[in-house]
Amino acid sequence: MATPPSSLRAAWIALTGLSAVFLFEMLDTSILTVALPTIGRDLHASTVALQWVTGAYAVVFGGLMLAFGALADRFGRRRFMLIGLVLLGATSLATAFVGTAEQLIAVRALTGVAAAMTTPGSMALAFRLFDDDRLRVRATTLISTVGLVGLAIGPTAGGLVLTVAPWQVLLLVNVPIAALAFLGIRAGIAADDPADLHRDPVDVAGAALGTTTIGLALLAPTLFVDGSPARWPVAVAAVVTAVLFVLRQRTARHPLLDLKLVGQPLVAGGLADKAAAALATAGLGYLVTLQLQLDWGWTPAQAALGLLPQVVVLVAGGAVVDPFVRRVGLDRAAWMSATAVVAGLAVYTLFGRLGYAWVALALALVAAGLRVVGVVAAVNVLRGLPRSRTTIGAALTDTATEVTSGAGLAIAGTVLAAVFTGDLATDHWTPQQTAEFATASRVAGLVLTLTAAALVAWAYRRTHRPAPAPEPRPAEAPVGA
Repeated sequence: MATPPSSLRAAWIALTGLSAVFLFEMLDTSILTVALPTIGRDLHASTVALQWVTGAYAVVFGGLMLAFGALADRFGRRRFMLIGLVLLGATSLATAFVGTAEQLIAVRALTGVAAAMTTPGSMALAFRLFDDDRLRVRATTLISTVGLVGLAIGPTAGGLVLTVAPWQVLLLVNVPIAALAFLGIRAGIAADDPADLHRDPVDVAGAALGTTTIGLALLAPTLFVDGSPARWPVAVAAVVTAVLFVLRQRTARHPLLDLKLVGQPLVAGGLADKAAAALATAGLGYLVTLQLQLDWGWTPAQAALGLLPQVVVLVAGGAVVDPFVRRVGLDRAAWMSATAVVAGLAVYTLFGRLGYAWVALALALVAAGLRVVGVVAAVNVLRGLPRSRTTIGAALTDTATEVTSGAGLAIAGTVLAAVFTGDLATDHWTPQQTAEFATASRVAGLVLTLTAAALVAWAYRRTHRPAPAPEPRPAEAPVGA
């Protein structure tokens, strides 16, 4: 077995490849959003078709992560990653030959398959690369920082490219990124040790139920925000399949996801902290975007500038993650950063209507908490699992993030739909609509704050539960008895 690297510099080839994987995920999503209007005109796509250009990717990506994480832990994480990167390069290249919206949706769905094969593996392989928790935190911080830079520059870079080149160029950029990731991982990471692989048979029924549950859970928020009549049937179906999935995992001889492992304190607490951060970030981002543009009348460019506090803190905050974790430790860093996320939501809920300074403070607090908890919670989840389950552990954290981000959007969208009368996107609101939006944003903010706070409190209690007292030893029988 190869000796683990003693520094990030010693593992630079591997980290370059793993960072490129995360860069793809962040850059791809943000850069495509900018191109949607151009894609719609070029392909004569309807509004529904454009929604599925992004929705097909998200549903397939989120739905398959758990199943693919389990497969990677069985058949080889490095091998699974390299196959996924080849598929990613091929689907990105296929974009050049797309001629209809339906073809693009199919390509995006296949890209979601490739993302599900690669994204969880980037964190799992980074964790397994080192034996020291401090190096794991630093490596995860580096990888996530590269991705967040891609998220930050994606819209601006995409807008500039569209002025001189067709929209296909924006997705073709994934081809060299996939090639860089392939070369870095192939050269920098050794093949899996067979002793570290999970050899139990694949739980096909569990994989099908899990994929269906997550896919429905990711689809439901979009339907709630749009006010679709199918929203409640889809939500109920998601709950039913979730119950069936849990029952299957409890009774299967070789479950896809061992629920006893998920219940371990580090794993359960880390997942709850990640869920709270994702819920808060998605919900707050949705409410602030509507408030700046529709309520306050800011232009899209002004609204983009208004979100800069969040972007700056997310990107620059990487420099303070390692010193902060070294100072307070992994466990305290998790609950303190998750609490900062809840505090940011509370600031917006209580004071967000009083002026932009309060909105900026809320964005900065949530971003600061997210920057730390995004790294620390993921590391804690993997620390709490056996080495043979690291990829499904990383997939579990990513799935929790995807699902609760959708839940944050659904909460905000449902409250707005219930309170706001008329067309939300109209140019000029009446005084009554302005008052309704103020009420809706407060109620939605309060619900998001309380939900996130409950998740953080549960995570704290779960990870700080006192160890059970040892059972008393039986009294020894007297001599001669």
